[in-house]
Amino acid sequence: ESGKGGGAGDNHRSNMQGILRSGVAMAIMVTAEAFMSSPAMRVQNLRRLRSSGPVKRSSISPRMTLALPRMEPLPPLDGQLPDCPVTIWNTENIDVAAEQQRYKQEGIPESLLEIVADSEMNAQGLAYFENNKEMIMKHLKENGAVIFKNFDLSKTPEGFRRVWETLDMAPCLDPIHNSGLRSFLSSRDGVYEEVNKQSLAKHYIGLHNESTFKKTATFGAFVCFSPASESGGEFFIADGAKIFRDLRTDVLESLYKRGVRISVSNLDLDFLGALGPLKEPAMNFFKGLIGSTVAPKFDMDLDMIYGADGKPQRLQAIEHRQSPINRHPETGKPVWFCNIHNHARYLRNKRPCSVPEVGMTDVYYGDLSQIPHEYVDHINEISEKHIQNLAMQSGDVLLIDNYRMLHGRQTFQGDRLHAVSWFRKGDEAVTQGKPGNLLNSAVNSLIK
Repeated sequence: ESGKGGGAGDNHRSNMQGILRSGVAMAIMVTAEAFMSSPAMRVQNLRRLRSSGPVKRSSISPRMTLALPRMEPLPPLDGQLPDCPVTIWNTENIDVAAEQQRYKQEGIPESLLEIVADSEMNAQGLAYFENNKEMIMKHLKENGAVIFKNFDLSKTPEGFRRVWETLDMAPCLDPIHNSGLRSFLSSRDGVYEEVNKQSLAKHYIGLHNESTFKKTATFGAFVCFSPASESGGEFFIADGAKIFRDLRTDVLESLYKRGVRISVSNLDLDFLGALGPLKEPAMNFFKGLIGSTVAPKFDMDLDMIYGADGKPQRLQAIEHRQSPINRHPETGKPVWFCNIHNHARYLRNKRPCSVPEVGMTDVYYGDLSQIPHEYVDHINEISEKHIQNLAMQSGDVLLIDNYRMLHGRQTFQGDRLHAVSWFRKGDEAVTQGKPGNLLNSAVNSLIK
């Protein structure tokens, strides 16, 4: 009898593992906004960019381009990018009311510097960026964002890379590179593909910093190779200093004192309710197995928790408690550093959203209690007040300070090809390369 019992137990574990593998595979593939095009489409896009330049919308008059001088090939960055740096938290003893008043008295300069190229600037090529590097980087570090428009050099991944290398920006891996949720458009140039996938074209991506509790890129460089062929797809940004200044003090203090926790994935295991006496052991089995084998692949501090949203058999992967306010690592001034505008389920339910249930996110107080909808509505109102929509065209490049500026993307119709590279400050200790890129490649080989 003990032999039969052991066999039944083995079969039960095997069945649960099979279900787990299916559920986890689905979760990995759809749990975040950073889904990219299939490998075949990425290869096609790269060939098109390298051989014939960017695809232009028929409704846009093509602008005059200059013949660029031939340059020596750049060395490949495949496997050479250092890891994304750790998140710099400085959140203790922030006097919310006093800091808001200081911002109101001192004022906040315009965040975005717009540089529009003319024929003379384009004729200079990389020399323009070399000669103006100090001015460009000074504004980026002090005010938050710089956009280059009408430049011919940055219409391919290699040209884009030459721009940020000339500015002495230090590239790194994506904060969630290990998860496989963001693929390279050009690994040799350190360029990731942005959210261009047709299955997410109707999905609105709200304001967020590119960060997790553990890792945050210092800067980001976003490039448009081809705008949406029909309509929409505008990239947008908002200044976290201005959002901090204008949020109601009582809302900010409530969130700051209680902290927030972000749920990044749901796994509905309703079948566990029918297991009778095996229900509790089965729930613990799934919780432990997912926590030990899947969560580490996302390189995030995640707790696997049942029923946080009131559904007893829903297992959620939830980040550790964090502050929605952070002091900027260079200026020391507090900024809104919270992804609730993007991740709050209450807001997602009111917007265009094509993410399946397994990929739905949510934001709770630090004790996992619900944040009042009135507060979330207010955060949404102030966030959208400060959104700047940027209708980027082929070759346009946006640099942002990722600790200060939040970013997002409008829905779109047609084909779209935007990309991004991430950067560290440049003088911090780094981990050269990052093991585990097999998951990144494997997951993206499955996305069609």
